[in-house]
Amino acid sequence: MTLFKTLQRAEQKWRRGFGTDISDPAQRRRSRWHYNWLDHAQLRRLWSNQKEIAPGVWRSNQPSRARLKALRDGKGVRTILNLRGEDVFAHYLFLREDCAELGLKLVDVKLNATKAPVRERLVALLDAFESIERPFLMHCKSGADRTGLAAVLWMMLKEGQRLDEARRQLHWTHLHWRNSAAGIMDDILDLYEARNARAPIAIDTWIRTEYTKEAAKAAHAARRPRKRG
Repeated sequence: MTLFKTLQRAEQKWRRGFGTDISDPAQRRRSRWHYNWLDHAQLRRLWSNQKEIAPGVWRSNQPSRARLKALRDGKGVRTILNLRGEDVFAHYLFLREDCAELGLKLVDVKLNATKAPVRERLVALLDAFESIERPFLMHCKSGADRTGLAAVLWMMLKEGQRLDEARRQLHWTHLHWRNSAAGIMDDILDLYEARNARAPIAIDTWIRTEYTKEAAKAAHAARRPRKRG
């Protein structure tokens, strides 16, 4: 094992060694530090990546309590769609606490920014779209990749946009970069586009019946082969 990998594993172990308790005052302070600095909440207070993409449909990075309150009071938002999913760490614990205290409904769907989701998780997102009421906010950590894919699906399924129009939600203006590990989101859409070109099929039907994680991973690997050496 290289020195870099050893240090990397040690850092990961340290990061996961705290930030899981907000009930005890001392642990809450440590969790707040974990949330602010290791999860980059301090940066998100300066930059929100927030935009209304359709009437009553907002996208952004993970919002602070102050921004949640502003969205509730100023925009009427009542539901938060959290694409980071339920977790044991501070970023989720504080989000859940803030939503409860502000009277906001929290909906959790777990996606990964750099890995292809299993079909069940995309189906969970589609199911959430069927029951969620506007106005609402969807977010992940940075509001770029997972949120971008969810925004594409929303714009197609609920706003009637074509794929080429909806794909603008996955764009560098939202800090999404196709030529990165997060480009797996684009590869999922490429798979659908190729399938739809052969025989038209609605994207939600394709996800529910044909999409596979393995196909998305293979498409991504073919487009971005790993460098050796």
